[in-house]
Amino acid sequence: MYIQIITAGTTGSVAPYTGLAHRLAAEGHDVEIVTHAKFTELVSCCGMRMRPLAADPFEELIGAHGRFRDAGRSPAALRGFVRATERAALSLVDGILAAVDPKADLLLLSSIAAPIGQVVARYHGIPSMGAFLQPDAPTAAFPPCTMPLRPPGFGNRLRGAAANAVLDALYAAAHRSLHVRLGLARRGGHRLRRERERGRWPIWHGFSPSVVPRPADWRPGLRVAGYWWPHECPTWQPPALVGEFLAAGPPPVFVGFGSMMPGDPDRLAGITARALRRAGLRGVVQSGWAGLSVMNDDVITVGPLPHGWLMPRMAAVVHHAGAGTTAAGLRAGVPAVPVPVFTDQPWWAARLVRLGVSPEALPLAGLTAERLAGALGRATGEPRFARRAVELAGRLGREDGAGTVARAVAEMAV
Repeated sequence: MYIQIITAGTTGSVAPYTGLAHRLAAEGHDVEIVTHAKFTELVSCCGMRMRPLAADPFEELIGAHGRFRDAGRSPAALRGFVRATERAALSLVDGILAAVDPKADLLLLSSIAAPIGQVVARYHGIPSMGAFLQPDAPTAAFPPCTMPLRPPGFGNRLRGAAANAVLDALYAAAHRSLHVRLGLARRGGHRLRRERERGRWPIWHGFSPSVVPRPADWRPGLRVAGYWWPHECPTWQPPALVGEFLAAGPPPVFVGFGSMMPGDPDRLAGITARALRRAGLRGVVQSGWAGLSVMNDDVITVGPLPHGWLMPRMAAVVHHAGAGTTAAGLRAGVPAVPVPVFTDQPWWAARLVRLGVSPEALPLAGLTAERLAGALGRATGEPRFARRAVELAGRLGREDGAGTVARAVAEMAV
């Protein structure tokens, strides 16, 4: 089969699909990843084919959220964030319309791409399937991942429906543009979602049932596959600086915020340096989109490095708790200190605490060197967190999320 995998967003929204793509290619499929051009190197490793989306509005969107947060969630900042979100959705219309190949046999769509991609797939008569990194269907088991984690209860279903209504509203301009350009009678996001639900549109979720068990009240067609991990190039070698630093002392702590741009990078770097010094720990700081930089005898700063190689060599990991980075930390089998910034990150951070691999979540807005040092001291000094992390990593190691999706694709091809 000729399969296009369409995803958009940050590094954590793209990297897991490289592993899924390579697994499908190994099963004999012709696979192409459709995403932003800046991820060309990440996607194209070991010969994977990529088709770039026409535009990438997500740095602007993350910046708009930062202004919203820094302005105390003022109405003006909220309007700016909403407009940036609407522009991001509109740009997906341009990108997906240009990128989808009518000759494709199957489209696999991320949660961000699905509202647009599923309409385009139906227009071309191409079968499609969801490949989501986060749950988005309402359930009593937990609230939507854009809200704080709560105990099970019917109220969670109401919160899930409300969250989906907000998302559908943010895609409203994009759906209008899409239907006009395709010459279709207009259908709003709410109606399109109902049609997907009534038709039991299949969605595979790329997280472990040991981390988020499949809710009993989900409809048929919503399945939890297990994680699909980023592809790791077999010829990759770590920079000499990193290897030498790791060999020079005890395992350090990883600190990285990935694609987030959390305010003043100098302030965050200072908090990191003071926290590590106070906790008596060495550190590996990943610069990321924030441009963090900390360098002294006990801390080095690095650029992009495969989390699958780096994190297992750490004593603990400090990160923003995006879905992909959360998964990498769990796979590594080391304790975590999540510092969530926005969207689904507080939800995943709370999940890490509930799983027993983290002592507490430290929201970025209230982060101090003292609080971070205290959490790191507990994460590295109380053996129960490491024991639980190793136990959970063992479970993840026995799962084959990419293989589960590959088998589902093979059944579609029959």
